[in-house]
Amino acid sequence: MKSSTVGDGAMDVDHDHRPLLSTVKSWCLSVKKMNIRVFDLTVLSLLFIGLLYIFLSSYSSSNHPFFPPPNSQCHPTLMFNMSTYRDELEEVLAETSTENKTLIIAVVNKAYVEGEKSMLDLFLDGFWLGENTRVLRDHLMIVAVDQTSYERCRFLGLHCYKLETEGVDFGGEKLYMSGDFIKMMWRRTLLLGDVLKRGYNFIFTDTDVLWLRNPFSRLVLNETLDLQISTDRFNGKETSRDNRINTGFYMIRSNNKTIALFDSWYAKKDNSTGMKEQDVLQALIKEPLFTDLDLNVRFLDTLYFSGFCQDSRNVTDVVTVHANCCRSISAKVTDLTAVLRDWKRFKRESANETLTFGWTKHVACENSWRH
Repeated sequence: MKSSTVGDGAMDVDHDHRPLLSTVKSWCLSVKKMNIRVFDLTVLSLLFIGLLYIFLSSYSSSNHPFFPPPNSQCHPTLMFNMSTYRDELEEVLAETSTENKTLIIAVVNKAYVEGEKSMLDLFLDGFWLGENTRVLRDHLMIVAVDQTSYERCRFLGLHCYKLETEGVDFGGEKLYMSGDFIKMMWRRTLLLGDVLKRGYNFIFTDTDVLWLRNPFSRLVLNETLDLQISTDRFNGKETSRDNRINTGFYMIRSNNKTIALFDSWYAKKDNSTGMKEQDVLQALIKEPLFTDLDLNVRFLDTLYFSGFCQDSRNVTDVVTVHANCCRSISAKVTDLTAVLRDWKRFKRESANETLTFGWTKHVACENSWRH
């Protein structure tokens, strides 16, 4: 009877749980089908993302206006590991540069952004009025050395980086060769050396340089040259180290040679009292350092990259106009405004074969040295 009772009980248990087992089997089958669907959707999603990435990569590679993709010459120990280190400067550099890490850099302070018509406004007018220059604004990074200039930069919708310098106020006008002017030039040099160490090529330009044409049409864009730098007065030879340089406009590649140059250049700061960074670089050009580093340098002809020290002889060739040989911001603004007026007149009347063109004399800049 006991065994019969146990057997009957077992039968009762199986009978009572049959619906539950059926439900579990149905649920498992549904889950299995659902997992298959999820897997299929995941695979399709990954394939779509992969195709989209390939499309975007091929599109962007055909839309860089500067250098062809370079073969990096930078030793890995000289470069930051950007996969683990990405500070504010790196963020702005990355968003401003082309895919081959090339950009344009300019530095401003409060004195350059204030006034009814500021120096920064004039500088940007050049990009608007120049030939094939508007697209370059997208790759322009403004380095602001004080809060006012940083806020103005942000307001204008530019790529902006605020350069902090503890214990130094770079806000007001720094007259040419004043103590604060020299400090600001050296601080600029240190920053630009840092940019090179991060693997970025760049054109550095003062904001008192008007870009009337796209300079890349007159610059060597392959990797044969390390540095192409403007001159105050061009002696007719692009390789001559006797040319008087101007650091207000130059193009430089990031490689071991240029990084070493900037390190050596900045290292002379404390032993060059009363000299601006441009004077120190001018002296370095004559030293064995340039030969030892095997630096390939091109000195730019003022026919194309001109300035107030030596005007371009031909308006149909001129690329940039620099308000060099000028002492004050107000004088620069006055005479650069005249340059833009001359440029607009040329563009308006260029179809006239009898046009006689001449630059307006830089009277304000000439008079700035008398004060």
